[in-house]
Amino acid sequence: MSTLPADKNLTGMTYAETYRAAEHFRDRDHEFDAVKFGVWLFLSTEILLFSGLFVYYGIMRMMHPEAFIHGSSLLDWRWGLLNTVVLLYSSYTVAAAVRNAQMGETSALKRNILITFFCGLAFLAIKFVFEYGPKYAEGKLPGMFYSYAGWESPYEVHWWGVYWAATGVHASHVIIGMGLFFWLYLRARKNHFGPRHYNAVEGVGLYWHIVDIVWIFLFPMLYLIH
Repeated sequence: MSTLPADKNLTGMTYAETYRAAEHFRDRDHEFDAVKFGVWLFLSTEILLFSGLFVYYGIMRMMHPEAFIHGSSLLDWRWGLLNTVVLLYSSYTVAAAVRNAQMGETSALKRNILITFFCGLAFLAIKFVFEYGPKYAEGKLPGMFYSYAGWESPYEVHWWGVYWAATGVHASHVIIGMGLFFWLYLRARKNHFGPRHYNAVEGVGLYWHIVDIVWIFLFPMLYLIH
């Protein structure tokens, strides 16, 4: 099993300072462009994934507006708004982390990576404790055959299906992002990033921005339609 290189090599220089592009790239610029293109290609598939949910949402809301309006009224928009603020702040800290890596500011880089990680943790805590927990207790679960006290339309099953699918898939992406930030933090502690090498920081940052943007759409679609 390979291990991360030490903080400094025998010449006293850090990993980031001595970094060389992989052999199949012409130089570091070629590697950077290829890596960034690959990240954007991956993110395009993520957009397609959520687009399918958005299309289903649009069709079902057009066909059964009353079910979606009532379902949305059962959500607490204040928790959704708080999670929106948390993710917007995390977008700032991850952008700051990329800038820190570009400027060789290792201490600030580690700090902003940690802040972003804990923003993701706060988002999940709000989602699971204050939203998923009460809904689970009330029986508002995904499925085609269920009822709960207070439902007004049998088509609300489509509403809750969209809610659980969209927010659940999004939450899974937040968890993945937190894992990536933990990995970045371990590498940042070993001075793996600097002006000569910050591909991973920027790639993870782009992924996190997509996660944030998806939530910016989900918040009004789910919480504000009533």
